[in-house]
Amino acid sequence: MHKVKHEAATPGQADQGIFCDAYREFSPAILNYLRARDVEDPEGMTQEVFLALYPQLPEVHGGLKGIKSLAFSIAHARYVDEHRRRLKTPPTTGYDADADPRCCDSAEDQLLEAEGSAQVMALLGTLQHDQQEVIALRIVADLSVEATAEIMGKTPGAIKQLQRRALCRLRKLRPSLREEQS
Repeated sequence: MHKVKHEAATPGQADQGIFCDAYREFSPAILNYLRARDVEDPEGMTQEVFLALYPQLPEVHGGLKGIKSLAFSIAHARYVDEHRRRLKTPPTTGYDADADPRCCDSAEDQLLEAEGSAQVMALLGTLQHDQQEVIALRIVADLSVEATAEIMGKTPGAIKQLQRRALCRLRKLRPSLREEQS
C-alpha cells in the first residue's frame, strides 16, 4: 500500500497522485468509521467525503496527518448531517395491504366468492350480453384479454372496455345485493 507523501503538492494546486494515495490509504478506515456510526449508505458517503476532500487538498498543511485529519473531519461532518436529517425525518414503514382497513375485495373477487351459482347467475343477468360473456371468459374461465378477444371476434381494447364497464356495474349493484341477502 502506498503511503501518502508527507508534504502536499505545490500550494494552490491539487496533485492527482496525492489524492489517489490519500484515497487508497484512508478510504477503508473512513468506510469502517461510517459503518460503525450506522450510516445508511457508508460507501456512498465515503465517496462524498473524498469528493469534498479533493478541492481542499492544495490548502492542506501538515502532510499525511493534515490530510488524514481533514478527511476524517469531513467524514464526521457528513455523519452529523445525516444523523440530524434522520432525527427530523419521521420513521417510515412499508405498506401492508392486508392491514389496510380501506382495502376491500375487488368486484372480481366478490363475483368469484358469491355464494352459489344462483347468485352468480343473478349478478351476470344484470349485465349486457357482451359484458356477461367477457366476465365469464376473463374472470370465470381465466382467459387472457387476447384469447377473449379472439373468441368474441373483438379487439383487445374493446374487451378491456367491456370488462371495465361490467365491473363498474357490478360495483354499483353490490350494496343492493347485500340488502336483499339480509
